[in-house]
Amino acid sequence: MFDRSIYLNRRKSLRNKGLQGVGLILGNGESPMNCRDNTFHFRQDSSFLYFFGLDFPGLAGVIDFDSGKDYIFGDDVDIEDIIWMGPQVPLKENAQKVGIENTAPVAKLFEFITTTIQQGRKVHFLPPYRGENKMMLEKLTGISSLQIQNYASLQFIKAVIDIRSIKEPAEIIEIEKACATGYEMHVTAMKMAQPGMWEQKIAGTIEGIALAGGGMTSFPIILTQHGETLHNHNHSQLLKKGNLMLTDAGAESLLHYASDFTRTVPVGGKFTQKQREIYEIVLAANNRGQELTKPGTTYLSVHLAAAEVIVSGLKDLGLMKGDVKEAVRNGAHAMFYPHGLGHMMGLDVHDMEDLGQIYVGYDDEIRPVDQFGTAYLRLGRKLQPGFVITNEPGIYFIPALIDKWQSEKINNEFINFDKVNEYRDFGGIRLEDDILVTETGSKLIGERIPITPDEIEAIVSI
Repeated sequence: MFDRSIYLNRRKSLRNKGLQGVGLILGNGESPMNCRDNTFHFRQDSSFLYFFGLDFPGLAGVIDFDSGKDYIFGDDVDIEDIIWMGPQVPLKENAQKVGIENTAPVAKLFEFITTTIQQGRKVHFLPPYRGENKMMLEKLTGISSLQIQNYASLQFIKAVIDIRSIKEPAEIIEIEKACATGYEMHVTAMKMAQPGMWEQKIAGTIEGIALAGGGMTSFPIILTQHGETLHNHNHSQLLKKGNLMLTDAGAESLLHYASDFTRTVPVGGKFTQKQREIYEIVLAANNRGQELTKPGTTYLSVHLAAAEVIVSGLKDLGLMKGDVKEAVRNGAHAMFYPHGLGHMMGLDVHDMEDLGQIYVGYDDEIRPVDQFGTAYLRLGRKLQPGFVITNEPGIYFIPALIDKWQSEKINNEFINFDKVNEYRDFGGIRLEDDILVTETGSKLIGERIPITPDEIEAIVSI
């Protein structure tokens, strides 16, 4: 964990947001895999980690905004636990490491919350995403677990997002560690991209690198020769020469901060002319995205600028036509690029998405665009120094989408369908980097994973 002063300052910042009553943040419990005693690898709730720092199950944290006191509720182990787990540090001693003096058994949490409600004070809680925490909140508040999501405190959500959005120097160091592991994962995948290799062998190898780096993967690995399927977790195929292999993968640091990178490489080490041409367009969009990323700029505008690069490049190849800006205004680019440019990243790979993406990625000024493709943009708001974001443009040839648009004459004036149909079996290309927004612009986090076509070919051909 970080130094206790970091957790003290974070909870102080939360108390300074003008909330009254108490803030309740439930930690996660163990999650059974196929029976009670055989559990998945434990992952603590990210907001609990951020404000309370303790990375083990069965805890709840309370911030009393009126009294200024902080509490951790949890149970110490008994002798049976010690037999299986070994000696454990007492809860009170662990709590002191994050600057909390007030501890009590979990059973006392019910008494505390009941008293708070009887006093007419507000109990703020965040949207629960695990069933056991929904049931816990039902027992604590009396609100049905089926409805509890609707009673999460919007004031509390916005306060937490406001604080967690700006990454502290210690957090950047953790993200850099995750990015270093991500670099090793992706270069290893590149070297393994040889004809006859099983996709699962590569996916399993790079997952092992993440585990060896001290954390888990930051999300389930995407590794596929069918990159036109945006979230393709099927690793069942053998690599074939002439195909493209898209790898979207990242790692968590020991303190659970994430990295998230995507690279697309030619199996066997040599791009075809078609592949290189499309690749160069995606790379140009990626570079343009980072160039425009700076404080005060909306990420919606950066997304649309990257889309213009894509349309211009496809127009040069004869796949699109007409005015570039007009094509983007009409959403014609989305047949090739049907997702957003990027998202926030931190303790979660899609940072704070459990709190509500609309509050993380947008604000009262910048609202989501209700247009196919751009509607999937997770981050549109003005950028601020300290934001950590992804930059991940792509070009995809999705046969079902091509057929739909062609038959319905969608954006017919901007798309040369005869030419597009020559690319039906192309697949997809995505290139993703992790970026820190600085006071004056932006910078890549860590060493950039090889990305130019020549760099890629050299590594895959080793």
